[in-house]
Amino acid sequence: MNTPHASALPRIAVPAEGVAQLLDVSERHVWALHASGRLPRPVRLGRAVRWSADELRDWLAAGAPSRDAWEQAKEASR
Repeated sequence: MNTPHASALPRIAVPAEGVAQLLDVSERHVWALHASGRLPRPVRLGRAVRWSADELRDWLAAGAPSRDAWEQAKEASR
């Protein structure tokens, strides 16, 4: 059975560096946005902090609301 090479798989979780590339901002700005509650909540995988690529796309399509507003909107849609 052939396993696809890891680089051929789509990323479902991205580090701060990847978030910075997606948003076209600096990594430092990503951490500032996170600290101020202006990004969706990341997931921790051990020490690694990652953001869901799908959630970032949905959040941006919704107008990049604050974390609190985003979580309320997600809860209301369930």
